[in-house]
Amino acid sequence: MNFIITIFAEAWHLLIESSVYILFGLVVSGLLRVFLNPGTVVKHLGKGPYRSVFKAALLGIPIPLCSCGVLPAAATLKKQGANNGAVTAFLISTPESGVDSIAITYALLDPIMTVVRPVAAFFTAFVAGISENIFGNEKAVVSQPPDLSCPVDNCCDGNGCLPENHAKHHTFFEKMRAGLRYASTEIWADLAPWFFFGLLLAGMITAMVPEDFISLYLGSGISAMLIMLAMGIPMYICATASTPIAAALILKGVSPGAALVFLLAGPATNITSLTVLTGILGRRATGIYLISIAISCVGFGLVTDQIYALFNISAKALVEQGSEFIPLYVELAGTFLLILLSIKPVYGKLRSFFKGKKRFGSHTSEITTSDQIQDNGSLDGCSSST
Repeated sequence: MNFIITIFAEAWHLLIESSVYILFGLVVSGLLRVFLNPGTVVKHLGKGPYRSVFKAALLGIPIPLCSCGVLPAAATLKKQGANNGAVTAFLISTPESGVDSIAITYALLDPIMTVVRPVAAFFTAFVAGISENIFGNEKAVVSQPPDLSCPVDNCCDGNGCLPENHAKHHTFFEKMRAGLRYASTEIWADLAPWFFFGLLLAGMITAMVPEDFISLYLGSGISAMLIMLAMGIPMYICATASTPIAAALILKGVSPGAALVFLLAGPATNITSLTVLTGILGRRATGIYLISIAISCVGFGLVTDQIYALFNISAKALVEQGSEFIPLYVELAGTFLLILLSIKPVYGKLRSFFKGKKRFGSHTSEITTSDQIQDNGSLDGCSSST
C-alpha cells in the first residue's frame, strides 16, 4: 500500500514540475498551427531525407521546451507535413538545448561544456533524424499531404484562396484565440491519455530508484556513462534543471563526459515522452530514436573527456545554487489547469477502452451461449431418438 502511495506521490510531483512546460508547449503548438504556413513546413521540413532533418535540428536548438513541452509542438509539425526524420530531430534538439539552458550552463559549468552541449544536441538530433528517414518506414520520408484549410474557422480550403488574401481574413487576436483553442482541445486530446499513462510509469521508476544511487556508483569511463544513460532515459528532467545536478556530480568526481550524457539523455527522453512518441511516430521510430540517442550520447561523452584530458583542463565547476525559475504557486496553478483540460480526453479514452472490453466480453458471452444452445439442442435430439 505504501509503495502505491509513493508511486502516485512521485507522479504528482512530476506532474507539478512538468505542468507549466506542457502548457507552454501547448501554446507554442497553437501558435504554430495558426501562424506557421503548412506549405512552408512541407517545403522546409517535409521534403528530402537530409535537408529537412538539418533544418529541424537547427530550429530546435534555441527553443526552450522540455521533453514533454516539445511533444505538442512536434505533433503539430507532424500534422502540418513534416516527415518523421524532421520530427525526430526536432524532438531531440529542442529539449536537449535552449537559450535558457545554454545560459545556465555557462554560469554553472564552463565555456567548453557551454559549446559542447548544443553542438552535441544538434548532431544527436541530426543522426537520429537521418537514421529514421533511412531505416524507418519508407513511406514516412514522404510527408503526408498537409491540411491547408483555414485553422481559425475553416473559411477556405487553402486551395482556391491565395495566402496573401487569406492573411487578411482574420485579426491577430482571432488567430491567437483559435490557436489556444486548437492546442487545448485537438492537440491535448491526442496527447493527454498517453501523458498520464507515462506519468504513472515514471512515478514507478522514480519510486524504485534510490536517491543517492547516482552519486554513490558513478565516476568516470564508459561504465559511468552507461549508468548515466540508463538513469537519464526514463527520468523526467528539463535541460535547465539538469544543469546544477550535473555541476554537483562533477564536483563529486563524475567525469564531464558522463555528466554530458546525463545532460543530453535526461532532457531528451523520459517514460512519459516515450509513450507519447510511440503514439505519434510508432514503435519502430521510437526504437530508432532511443538507439540514436544512446550511441550519440556515449560517443560525445567519450569525446568530451578526451578534450578535457588533451588540454589538461579541470572540469571543476563554479557551482551555485540553481534557483527554480517558476514559483510553486505558478506550478500548482498550471497543474490544476492541465488537469481541467485533461478530464474530458482522459475520461473519453477510458470510457472507450472499457466500452470496447465490455463489447468484447458481451460478444464472447453471446458466442458461448450460442454454442451451449447448439450443444444442448444436439443432446436433446440424441436423447429423443434414443
